Amino acid sequence: MSHPKAVVLVSGGLDSATALAVARARGFVCYALSVGYGQRHEAELAAAARVAAALGAREHRLMRVNLADIGGSALTDASIAVPEASSSGIPVTYVPARNTVLLSLALAWAEVLDARDIFVGVTAVDYSGYPDCRPEFIEAFAHLANLATKAGVEGKHWHIHAPLIAWSKGRIVREGIGLGVDYSLTVSCYQADSDGRACGKCDACRLRRAGFEAAGVADPTRYR
Repeated sequence: MSHPKAVVLVSGGLDSATALAVARARGFVCYALSVGYGQRHEAELAAAARVAAALGAREHRLMRVNLADIGGSALTDASIAVPEASSSGIPVTYVPARNTVLLSLALAWAEVLDARDIFVGVTAVDYSGYPDCRPEFIEAFAHLANLATKAGVEGKHWHIHAPLIAWSKGRIVREGIGLGVDYSLTVSCYQADSDGRACGKCDACRLRRAGFEAAGVADPTRYR
């Protein structure tokens, strides 16, 4: 019996590693896609390759779309500082339309692979409040996929999976460990250095650390 294929967006961080593990546990043959979009924390791309290999992805592909040419985010514009204190509202680390772009690339590759499933590790609990991490965005993108592709209009229904969307960071860590994720391979920090060492101060670092604490698991993150 052949297993269904899935494209999994793998950023190199904690959440996407868990999403890849979930897809594998559900019986999918996983094709991991990472995107270099001009992010200052390029160390996450090396982490993505490690994660994809460790979790048995059939293939890992890196694509580049330079969103730094647009700017507007602390993650793509070096002149905007990454906040090191929590704040209200959508933070400056939001990258305009990032998840729409990344899911579109995953959709294109999935159509070529004749896959009908895409996994993304977004969560709407213990997160930074980005609008493209909400359940209604995932639902809307699935609707778009079925309207905007040859496969969709021919009746081959698309499924956009966001298995972590309602999980706390603590649950993500617990579930991931149960599925064999080695979180020491991952990089979540928004301003990780070239060796992948974390600042320990940005929003991503605070959420990651809290997840390990909530799960009662030692934090394997390398801090500088």
